[in-house]
Amino acid sequence: MITWLLSVAVLAGSGVVAGVLFAVALSVLPALITMPADRYVYAHQLIGKRWDPTMPIIVLSSTVIDVVLVFTADSGNGLFAVAAVLLLAVSIVSHFCNVPINRVVKSLDPESIPPDWRDPRPLWRRFHLLRTALALVAVVVNAVALVPA
Repeated sequence: MITWLLSVAVLAGSGVVAGVLFAVALSVLPALITMPADRYVYAHQLIGKRWDPTMPIIVLSSTVIDVVLVFTADSGNGLFAVAAVLLLAVSIVSHFCNVPINRVVKSLDPESIPPDWRDPRPLWRRFHLLRTALALVAVVVNAVALVPA
């Protein structure tokens, strides 16, 4: 029973992570890229208010559940390990690549963008697409791990 609950939780958690990141890549990011710098900074600051700590908690909880399933599931143990590594990679890319850019953007005044401002959107987009791909593969791997042998 506990393994079944953990399986549902990990599929839901990794699915939420993949879905949210995919939605940002599909709709939010293209809108942010087309905005003038001041509007982008303002919008980025508004959007970012709800992500922390929600997304890190979901990503890391799903990672931990995958690790638990490596040792408790009757089958799919190797796949749960792969999914855990993929979700850990999502967390690493977020923490070391996207979050530092977010901090810089949060520190700006949208009404006085410095003249030497380097637009972080192309770099942020690359990192975001990487973590989105990792999350999508993780949810698929989790789903495959749950299919009875």
